[in-house]
Amino acid sequence: VQLQASGGGLVQAGGSLRLSCVDSGSTFGIRNMGWFRQAPGKEREFVAAVSWKGSSTYYADSVKGRFTISRDNAENTVYLQMNSLKPEDTAVYYCAAARPYRLTGTGIDSGYDYWGQGTLVTVSS
Repeated sequence: VQLQASGGGLVQAGGSLRLSCVDSGSTFGIRNMGWFRQAPGKEREFVAAVSWKGSSTYYADSVKGRFTISRDNAENTVYLQMNSLKPEDTAVYYCAAARPYRLTGTGIDSGYDYWGQGTLVTVSS
């Protein structure tokens, strides 16, 4: 599994960005996929996840109603649509993939086995 994240950049507060993460492997459709972020001087935190089974979605309270996670199994890609961005959303965003068929751990670091390289999102005020 190799995860390649893209789509970060500089945006003004209130703006939008869409992050993408492509999985080069062949088992994307049976893995939970997640997005995490790490701001300068802070620990990495959960942002959103989408399950392999039924494509259920999960969000951190801080992004509910503003961010939307989705997956395209035909393209081996998970997306994070980020709207109404705030300066406090500034961070390096990482996509992550769980082991196949996992049903738990969508909201925690230890629920994932593979990590992408990260893409920087900077929101100016």
